[in-house]
Order: sequence, then structure tokens, then C-alpha cells
Amino acid sequence: MEKINRYIDQTILKPETTEQDIVAFLKEMKTYRFFAACVNPCWVRFVRTELPQDIKVCSVVGFPLGASSTKVKAYAAADLVENGCDEIDMVMNIGKLKSKDYKYVGQEIRIIVKAIPGKVLKVIIETCLLTDEEKKAAARIIMEKGAHFVKTSTGFLKKGAEVRDVTMLRNIVGPDFGVKASGGIRDYALAKTFIQAGANRIGTSAGVQIMQTLERG
Repeated sequence: MEKINRYIDQTILKPETTEQDIVAFLKEMKTYRFFAACVNPCWVRFVRTELPQDIKVCSVVGFPLGASSTKVKAYAAADLVENGCDEIDMVMNIGKLKSKDYKYVGQEIRIIVKAIPGKVLKVIIETCLLTDEEKKAAARIIMEKGAHFVKTSTGFLKKGAEVRDVTMLRNIVGPDFGVKASGGIRDYALAKTFIQAGANRIGTSAGVQIMQTLERG
């Protein structure tokens, strides 16, 4: 598959990440020209100043639990944009979704969309915690409230993306909405499988390995 690098949000989200790690990460970003660099909030300003404008900077809100208050999430999202962030991956309030408090979930997404005008919002639903019906409900709310992607996972739980979930989410949101598969995608063959299943973005910390596999043929 050509240009798989442009499907990849290359991530470095471990809590122990150092400035030295970020500098090495930036070199990889420039070499392989992944679509976006996904970093923790404290690194956004530095990363934006170091990367060319055609590489997006992405960061996280309510990560990894999703249980911050809406006000805190909205403030955090606006602060990221102020520091140069192009895209935001926000964890949905999973407990509220599972409680069927769809009004709360929808209002939160709408408020955050308004807090980051012109920027991309991806909403993480943590598929391994949800039933199929909950996944479908989450995807519909995300679409209705003006976000841009439904994302499978944070990668911080025991199970990440599954192909069947990506296929199901694509069927729910239709052909034009964003679907991001993330969590456990560490080789080229699996990344390609997720793209063929309907993902138009891949979240991974293994982008370099994926590209090196492709280079080796």
C-alpha cells in the first residue's frame, strides 16, 4: 500500500517520555513524514515549532480515562489549540455512555467542538469496554455533535483496536466520516488490514517499524 505513512498518527504518550525522547521522535517524524505527531500536552508547543506545517500536531484530552469534567476538557482543548495543536483526541466519558446518559455525552462533545473552532476532534470510545450497541450509539452521537473521527482506543487498556469494530464503525458512520484505529497496531500487515476494513487513520507508536518493514519489501 502506497503512502501508508500518511495514514499514521505516530504517538509518544508514555508518562516517562523525556525531552531526549521527543527530540528523537521528531527526527523520525521528519524522516517518515507521518500525518500527525501525537504527543502529551506539555510537548505540544515545542513539537509545533520543530515540525513543518504539513505535519499535523495532535494531543490528548481527558486521557486516558475520559472522566474529567466537561469544563476541564474544554479548557484543556482550547489550551492545546493556543499552543499550536491541530488535532485533539478526546476520551469520551465512558461511564456516562454506559449509563445511557446520551445527553451528557453529546453536550460534552458539542462544547469541545465549539472550544476548538476549525480544528479536528477525534473522540475515543474505548471499544473493549463497550457492547456493540454502545459502540453504535457512541458513533452516532459523535457524528451528530460535530466531531470528526470516532477512535477505537487509548491503547492503555488490555485490548486495543479490533478489525470487526472498525468494520462496524465504518458501516455506522458511512464512507466520509473519520475512523481511527489505535491500540496494538505494530506491523505493516495489520495496519493494512485495518485500512482495508475502513480506518482512514492509524494511531500507533510503531510507525517507524511499519515503514521499515515496507522498505524491506
